[in-house]
Amino acid sequence: MAKTSDKILSNKENLQVLYEDNHIIIVNKRAGDIVQGDKTGDKPLSDVVKNYIKDKYNKPGNVYLGVVHRLDRPTTGVVLFAKTSKALPRLNKLFADKKTQKTYWALVKQEPPKTEDTLIHWLKKNPKNNKSTAYPNEIPKGKKAVLHYQVIKKLDSYYLLEVTLETGRHHQIRVQLASMGCPIKGDLKYGFDRSNKDASISLHARSLQFTHPVSNNFIDVTAPLPKDPVWDACLK
Repeated sequence: MAKTSDKILSNKENLQVLYEDNHIIIVNKRAGDIVQGDKTGDKPLSDVVKNYIKDKYNKPGNVYLGVVHRLDRPTTGVVLFAKTSKALPRLNKLFADKKTQKTYWALVKQEPPKTEDTLIHWLKKNPKNNKSTAYPNEIPKGKKAVLHYQVIKKLDSYYLLEVTLETGRHHQIRVQLASMGCPIKGDLKYGFDRSNKDASISLHARSLQFTHPVSNNFIDVTAPLPKDPVWDACLK
């Protein structure tokens, strides 16, 4: 079994590599990074990873890299890429078949109504403002969204929630937590009253577990938390 912890971290061009082998590479995304290129024209994380591979292995020509999943730009944490065309479709199938375990940490200021619960909504995305709205009952063209949360720590001014998803919808954790009165710290789009200094939101893809698509080894990766006093308090 391959396992990482908060103390295991490699750095290259500010790239935090959590795990790497011949077929996959897992990195800790920083707030502000986009996983894949978009209309902004900003350099995506996928290109940074390609450069890292090219430099590390002195690869000539283009470097192959498959994007398996994404995180919102202001979020942080575990992102998995495929380094080979053999691994990519197998990883895609693992995600499609829900054979991966992703765990998120979120900081909220308001006390959740329950210490643990399952939230079920129907989400509808507005592409004009890139925002989703959560509805308590089924609506036309709405997509069912299911998540589970539990309060795992009470800080001085915030609550640390651990979140797992049954579905993967647009801004799902952000909009569902906001819908129960608990917008994520720094998330102005979904109702938090002020931004974080680095324009992040306090949502972190904390860990990822899955069976390696080629070696069949069990991979268990944990992404270190961002350097921030509130996040630091979560580990004390």
